[in-house]
Amino acid sequence: MRISAKILAVLTALPLLALTACSTDADAEAAAPGPATELRLGYFGNVTHAPALVGVAQGLFAAELGDTTLSTQVFNAGPAAIEALNAGAIDATFIGPNPAINGFIKSSGESLRIIAGSTSGGAQLVVRDGITSAADLEGAELATPQLGGTQDVALRAWLTEQGLENSITGGGDVTITPTENASTLQLFSGGNLDGAWLPEPWASRLVLDAGAHVLVDEKDLWPDGKFLTTHLIVATAFLDEHPETVEALLRGTVASVDWLNANPGEAPAVVNAEIAKAAGKPLSDDVIARAFTNITFSVDPLATTLDTLLAAGVTAGTTEQASLDGIYDLRLLNKVLTADGVPTVSAAGLGEE
Repeated sequence: MRISAKILAVLTALPLLALTACSTDADAEAAAPGPATELRLGYFGNVTHAPALVGVAQGLFAAELGDTTLSTQVFNAGPAAIEALNAGAIDATFIGPNPAINGFIKSSGESLRIIAGSTSGGAQLVVRDGITSAADLEGAELATPQLGGTQDVALRAWLTEQGLENSITGGGDVTITPTENASTLQLFSGGNLDGAWLPEPWASRLVLDAGAHVLVDEKDLWPDGKFLTTHLIVATAFLDEHPETVEALLRGTVASVDWLNANPGEAPAVVNAEIAKAAGKPLSDDVIARAFTNITFSVDPLATTLDTLLAAGVTAGTTEQASLDGIYDLRLLNKVLTADGVPTVSAAGLGEE
Protein backbone atom coordinates (compact mmCIF):
# COMPACT_ATOMS: atom_id res chain seq x y z
CA MET A 1 0.00 0.00 0.00
CA ARG A 2 1.29 3.35 -0.95
CA ILE A 3 1.05 6.32 1.46
CA SER A 4 0.51 9.64 -0.22
CA ALA A 5 3.05 12.38 0.34
CA LYS A 6 0.40 14.50 2.05
CA ILE A 7 -0.54 11.77 4.58
CA LEU A 8 3.13 11.03 5.20
CA ALA A 9 3.75 14.70 5.98
CA VAL A 10 0.88 14.74 8.48
CA LEU A 11 2.05 11.56 10.19
CA THR A 12 5.58 12.92 10.42
CA ALA A 13 4.37 16.17 11.93
CA LEU A 14 2.26 14.60 14.69
CA PRO A 15 5.18 13.66 17.01
CA LEU A 16 6.67 17.10 16.50
CA LEU A 17 3.39 18.77 17.41
CA ALA A 18 3.10 16.64 20.54
CA LEU A 19 6.71 17.45 21.51
CA THR A 20 6.10 21.15 20.94
CA ALA A 21 2.97 21.05 23.09
CA CYS A 22 4.84 19.29 25.90
CA SER A 23 7.69 21.78 25.61
CA THR A 24 5.29 24.72 25.74
CA ASP A 25 3.60 23.30 28.82
CA ALA A 26 6.96 22.76 30.54
CA ASP A 27 8.15 26.26 29.68
CA ALA A 28 4.93 27.75 31.00
CA GLU A 29 5.29 25.79 34.23
CA ALA A 30 8.93 26.85 34.64
CA ALA A 31 8.05 30.51 34.00
CA ALA A 32 5.09 30.49 36.36
CA PRO A 33 5.68 32.66 39.43
CA GLY A 34 6.07 30.91 42.73
CA PRO A 35 8.38 30.71 45.75
CA ALA A 36 12.07 30.79 44.87
CA THR A 37 14.27 27.84 45.77
CA GLU A 38 16.81 30.30 47.24
CA LEU A 39 16.84 33.90 48.46
CA ARG A 40 20.26 35.56 48.44
CA LEU A 41 20.18 38.45 50.91
CA GLY A 42 22.76 41.16 51.50
CA TYR A 43 23.33 43.37 54.54
CA PHE A 44 26.14 45.08 56.47
CA GLY A 45 27.68 44.11 59.79
CA ASN A 46 26.53 47.42 61.31
CA VAL A 47 24.13 48.30 64.09
CA THR A 48 22.18 50.28 61.50
CA HIS A 49 21.41 46.91 59.89
CA ALA A 50 20.12 45.41 63.13
CA PRO A 51 16.81 44.24 61.58
CA ALA A 52 18.79 42.13 59.12
CA LEU A 53 21.11 40.81 61.82
CA VAL A 54 18.22 39.92 64.12
CA GLY A 55 16.22 38.40 61.28
CA VAL A 56 19.12 36.03 60.59
CA ALA A 57 20.14 35.35 64.20
CA GLN A 58 16.61 34.73 65.51
CA GLY A 59 15.61 32.65 62.52
CA LEU A 60 12.80 35.07 61.67
CA PHE A 61 13.59 35.15 57.95
CA ALA A 62 14.05 31.39 57.72
CA ALA A 63 10.77 30.74 59.54
CA GLU A 64 8.83 32.81 57.01
CA LEU A 65 10.73 31.58 53.95
CA GLY A 66 9.85 27.96 54.64
CA ASP A 67 11.33 25.73 51.95
CA THR A 68 13.21 28.64 50.35
CA THR A 69 16.88 28.50 51.33
CA LEU A 70 18.29 31.73 52.79
CA SER A 71 21.85 32.63 51.73
CA THR A 72 23.49 35.77 53.07
CA GLN A 73 26.37 38.05 52.10
CA VAL A 74 27.86 40.82 54.25
CA PHE A 75 28.98 44.07 52.61
CA ASN A 76 30.97 47.07 53.86
CA ALA A 77 28.97 49.73 52.00
CA GLY A 78 26.10 50.29 49.61
CA PRO A 79 27.70 50.71 46.18
CA ALA A 80 29.27 47.25 46.44
CA ALA A 81 25.89 45.77 47.33
CA ILE A 82 24.30 47.47 44.31
CA GLU A 83 27.00 46.00 42.07
CA ALA A 84 26.21 42.55 43.43
CA LEU A 85 22.48 43.08 42.89
CA ASN A 86 23.03 44.25 39.31
CA ALA A 87 25.34 41.31 38.63
CA GLY A 88 22.70 38.84 39.83
CA ALA A 89 24.83 37.73 42.79
CA ILE A 90 22.15 38.69 45.33
CA ASP A 91 18.37 39.09 45.08
CA ALA A 92 17.70 41.63 47.83
CA THR A 93 19.70 43.70 50.28
CA PHE A 94 19.42 46.02 53.24
CA ILE A 95 21.15 49.21 52.13
CA GLY A 96 21.38 52.96 52.58
CA PRO A 97 19.18 55.22 50.45
CA ASN A 98 21.72 56.94 48.20
CA PRO A 99 23.17 53.80 46.59
CA ALA A 100 19.60 52.63 45.96
CA ILE A 101 18.80 55.97 44.32
CA ASN A 102 21.91 55.70 42.15
CA GLY A 103 21.11 52.13 41.15
CA PHE A 104 17.56 53.07 40.21
CA ILE A 105 18.62 56.09 38.15
CA LYS A 106 21.51 54.37 36.36
CA SER A 107 19.21 51.54 35.30
CA SER A 108 16.55 53.98 34.07
CA GLY A 109 14.27 52.75 36.83
CA GLU A 110 14.50 49.08 35.86
CA SER A 111 16.86 47.30 38.25
CA LEU A 112 15.39 47.60 41.75
CA ARG A 113 12.50 48.57 44.00
CA ILE A 114 12.48 49.78 47.59
CA ILE A 115 10.08 47.50 49.46
CA ALA A 116 10.45 48.50 53.14
CA GLY A 117 12.17 50.71 55.64
CA SER A 118 14.43 49.43 58.37
CA THR A 119 16.42 51.96 60.37
CA SER A 120 16.41 55.69 61.10
CA GLY A 121 19.33 57.59 62.62
CA GLY A 122 22.77 56.40 63.60
CA ALA A 123 25.21 58.45 61.54
CA GLN A 124 27.64 61.12 62.77
CA LEU A 125 30.64 63.17 61.73
CA VAL A 126 33.22 62.45 64.41
CA VAL A 127 36.54 64.32 64.53
CA ARG A 128 39.79 64.72 66.43
CA ASP A 129 40.52 67.19 69.20
CA GLY A 130 41.00 70.75 67.97
CA ILE A 131 38.16 70.65 65.47
CA THR A 132 35.11 72.39 66.89
CA SER A 133 33.48 73.99 63.83
CA ALA A 134 33.12 73.58 60.09
CA ALA A 135 35.76 76.25 59.56
CA ASP A 136 38.30 74.08 61.40
CA LEU A 137 37.89 71.41 58.71
CA GLU A 138 39.69 73.40 56.02
CA GLY A 139 42.67 71.29 54.99
CA ALA A 140 41.36 68.26 56.88
CA GLU A 141 41.43 64.67 55.70
CA LEU A 142 38.16 62.82 56.31
CA ALA A 143 36.85 59.36 55.51
CA THR A 144 33.53 57.77 54.54
CA PRO A 145 32.71 54.06 54.00
CA GLN A 146 32.52 54.24 50.18
CA LEU A 147 32.19 56.81 47.40
CA GLY A 148 28.52 57.37 46.66
CA GLY A 149 27.39 55.70 49.87
CA THR A 150 24.82 57.39 52.09
CA GLN A 151 27.34 58.76 54.60
CA ASP A 152 29.67 59.85 51.78
CA VAL A 153 26.84 61.85 50.20
CA ALA A 154 25.81 63.32 53.54
CA LEU A 155 29.35 64.53 54.26
CA ARG A 156 29.95 66.01 50.83
CA ALA A 157 26.60 67.80 50.76
CA TRP A 158 27.08 69.17 54.28
CA LEU A 159 30.59 70.44 53.51
CA THR A 160 29.29 72.17 50.39
CA GLU A 161 26.57 73.86 52.44
CA GLN A 162 29.29 75.07 54.81
CA GLY A 163 31.18 76.64 51.90
CA LEU A 164 33.95 74.03 51.91
CA GLU A 165 34.86 72.73 48.47
CA ASN A 166 35.32 69.01 47.97
CA SER A 167 35.44 66.79 44.93
CA ILE A 168 34.83 63.15 44.13
CA THR A 169 38.08 63.27 42.15
CA GLY A 170 40.11 64.73 45.04
CA GLY A 171 41.27 68.15 46.02
CA GLY A 172 39.33 71.10 47.40
CA ASP A 173 39.23 72.54 50.90
CA VAL A 174 38.65 69.10 52.43
CA THR A 175 39.99 65.77 51.22
CA ILE A 176 37.56 62.86 51.51
CA THR A 177 38.93 59.35 51.15
CA PRO A 178 36.41 56.50 50.96
CA THR A 179 37.81 53.88 53.33
CA GLU A 180 36.66 50.53 54.72
CA ASN A 181 35.30 51.13 58.24
CA ALA A 182 37.82 49.02 60.15
CA SER A 183 40.67 50.77 58.33
CA THR A 184 39.15 54.15 59.19
CA LEU A 185 39.37 53.28 62.88
CA GLN A 186 43.01 52.26 62.52
CA LEU A 187 43.94 55.35 60.52
CA PHE A 188 42.18 57.69 62.93
CA SER A 189 43.76 56.00 65.94
CA GLY A 190 47.17 56.44 64.32
CA GLY A 191 46.64 60.15 63.69
CA ASN A 192 46.36 59.74 59.93
CA LEU A 193 42.76 60.97 59.65
CA ASP A 194 41.07 64.04 61.08
CA GLY A 195 37.63 62.47 61.20
CA ALA A 196 34.93 60.53 59.40
CA TRP A 197 31.19 60.51 58.71
CA LEU A 198 30.17 57.01 59.77
CA PRO A 199 27.20 54.79 60.58
CA GLU A 200 26.86 52.96 63.87
CA PRO A 201 28.69 51.26 65.46
CA TRP A 202 31.68 52.89 63.80
CA ALA A 203 30.91 56.43 64.97
CA SER A 204 30.72 55.11 68.52
CA ARG A 205 33.93 53.13 68.07
CA LEU A 206 35.86 56.24 67.05
CA VAL A 207 34.39 58.18 69.98
CA LEU A 208 34.86 55.55 72.70
CA ASP A 209 37.83 53.57 71.39
CA ALA A 210 39.84 56.31 69.68
CA GLY A 211 38.99 59.57 71.44
CA ALA A 212 36.97 61.31 68.73
CA HIS A 213 34.09 63.68 69.45
CA VAL A 214 30.91 64.44 67.55
CA LEU A 215 30.97 67.50 65.31
CA VAL A 216 27.70 66.74 63.50
CA ASP A 217 24.95 64.33 64.51
CA GLU A 218 23.01 63.84 61.28
CA LYS A 219 19.68 63.71 63.11
CA ASP A 220 20.12 67.42 63.90
CA LEU A 221 19.97 68.17 60.16
CA TRP A 222 16.51 66.61 59.66
CA PRO A 223 13.00 67.63 60.74
CA ASP A 224 12.03 65.78 63.93
CA GLY A 225 15.46 64.11 63.82
CA LYS A 226 14.18 61.40 61.47
CA PHE A 227 16.35 60.39 58.55
CA LEU A 228 16.70 57.15 56.65
CA THR A 229 19.84 55.13 57.24
CA THR A 230 18.79 51.71 55.97
CA HIS A 231 15.96 50.29 53.90
CA LEU A 232 15.28 47.04 52.05
CA ILE A 233 15.46 46.75 48.28
CA VAL A 234 14.90 43.87 45.87
CA ALA A 235 15.84 43.19 42.27
CA THR A 236 12.81 44.04 40.14
CA ALA A 237 13.06 40.77 38.21
CA PHE A 238 13.08 38.76 41.45
CA LEU A 239 10.07 40.68 42.74
CA ASP A 240 8.17 39.99 39.52
CA GLU A 241 9.07 36.30 39.45
CA HIS A 242 8.77 35.46 43.15
CA PRO A 243 6.35 37.78 44.96
CA GLU A 244 5.55 35.03 47.49
CA THR A 245 9.20 34.89 48.52
CA VAL A 246 9.46 38.66 48.75
CA GLU A 247 6.33 38.75 50.90
CA ALA A 248 7.87 36.11 53.17
CA LEU A 249 11.02 38.24 53.48
CA LEU A 250 8.86 41.22 54.40
CA ARG A 251 7.02 39.23 57.05
CA GLY A 252 10.41 38.34 58.51
CA THR A 253 11.52 41.98 58.38
CA VAL A 254 8.38 43.17 60.16
CA ALA A 255 8.89 40.46 62.77
CA SER A 256 12.51 41.49 63.23
CA VAL A 257 11.69 45.18 63.68
CA ASP A 258 8.92 44.27 66.12
CA TRP A 259 11.33 42.05 68.07
CA LEU A 260 13.94 44.83 68.30
CA ASN A 261 11.39 47.33 69.57
CA ALA A 262 9.92 44.84 72.05
CA ASN A 263 13.27 43.62 73.43
CA PRO A 264 15.52 46.68 73.96
CA GLY A 265 17.39 44.95 76.77
CA GLU A 266 18.21 41.79 74.85
CA ALA A 267 18.66 43.31 71.37
CA PRO A 268 22.19 44.75 71.76
CA ALA A 269 23.65 41.37 72.74
CA VAL A 270 21.95 39.57 69.84
CA VAL A 271 23.13 42.18 67.35
CA ASN A 272 26.62 42.21 68.84
CA ALA A 273 26.92 38.45 68.43
CA GLU A 274 26.11 38.77 64.73
CA ILE A 275 28.58 41.65 64.33
CA ALA A 276 31.23 39.42 65.92
CA LYS A 277 30.59 36.79 63.24
CA ALA A 278 31.16 39.39 60.52
CA ALA A 279 34.06 41.28 62.13
CA GLY A 280 35.77 38.48 64.03
CA LYS A 281 35.14 39.96 67.50
CA PRO A 282 32.30 41.65 69.35
CA LEU A 283 31.98 45.32 70.21
CA SER A 284 32.53 46.51 73.76
CA ASP A 285 29.42 46.87 75.91
CA ASP A 286 29.84 50.65 75.96
CA VAL A 287 30.09 50.88 72.17
CA ILE A 288 27.04 48.75 71.46
CA ALA A 289 25.03 50.61 74.11
CA ARG A 290 25.95 54.03 72.69
CA ALA A 291 25.19 52.91 69.16
CA PHE A 292 21.69 51.75 70.11
CA THR A 293 20.84 55.10 71.68
CA ASN A 294 21.28 56.78 68.28
CA ILE A 295 18.93 54.65 66.18
CA THR A 296 15.28 53.68 65.83
CA PHE A 297 13.72 50.82 63.88
CA SER A 298 10.69 51.00 61.61
CA VAL A 299 9.53 49.44 58.34
CA ASP A 300 8.28 52.89 57.27
CA PRO A 301 10.73 53.85 54.48
CA LEU A 302 10.30 57.59 55.19
CA ALA A 303 9.55 58.12 51.51
CA THR A 304 9.03 61.87 51.92
CA THR A 305 12.79 62.22 52.57
CA LEU A 306 13.92 60.60 49.33
CA ASP A 307 13.83 63.72 47.16
CA THR A 308 16.03 65.48 49.73
CA LEU A 309 18.48 62.59 49.62
CA LEU A 310 18.50 62.77 45.82
CA ALA A 311 19.25 66.50 45.99
CA ALA A 312 22.12 65.80 48.39
CA GLY A 313 23.55 63.28 45.93
CA VAL A 314 23.38 65.85 43.13
CA THR A 315 25.13 68.41 45.35
CA ALA A 316 27.78 65.85 46.28
CA GLY A 317 28.43 65.05 42.62
CA THR A 318 27.65 61.34 43.00
CA THR A 319 24.16 61.38 41.49
CA GLU A 320 22.53 62.91 38.43
CA GLN A 321 19.19 64.67 38.62
CA ALA A 322 16.40 62.34 37.54
CA SER A 323 12.88 61.25 38.37
CA LEU A 324 12.39 58.76 41.20
CA ASP A 325 8.87 57.86 40.13
CA GLY A 326 8.35 54.14 40.54
CA ILE A 327 11.24 53.51 42.93
CA TYR A 328 8.91 52.20 45.66
CA ASP A 329 6.75 49.12 45.60
CA LEU A 330 5.17 48.90 49.04
CA ARG A 331 2.16 46.78 48.09
CA LEU A 332 3.42 43.58 49.66
CA LEU A 333 4.61 45.38 52.80
CA ASN A 334 1.24 47.05 53.22
CA LYS A 335 -0.44 43.69 52.68
CA VAL A 336 1.61 42.29 55.56
CA LEU A 337 0.92 45.32 57.77
CA THR A 338 -2.80 45.16 57.05
CA ALA A 339 -2.85 41.48 57.98
CA ASP A 340 -1.16 42.42 61.26
CA GLY A 341 -3.76 45.13 61.91
CA VAL A 342 -1.28 48.02 61.90
CA PRO A 343 -1.23 51.20 59.78
CA THR A 344 0.16 51.03 56.26
CA VAL A 345 3.03 53.20 55.00
CA SER A 346 3.27 55.72 52.18
CA ALA A 347 5.34 55.84 49.00
CA ALA A 348 4.89 59.64 48.91
CA GLY A 349 3.84 59.49 45.27
CA LEU A 350 7.05 57.75 44.21
CA GLY A 351 5.62 54.31 43.53
CA GLU A 352 2.95 51.80 44.37
CA GLU A 353 1.61 51.29 47.86
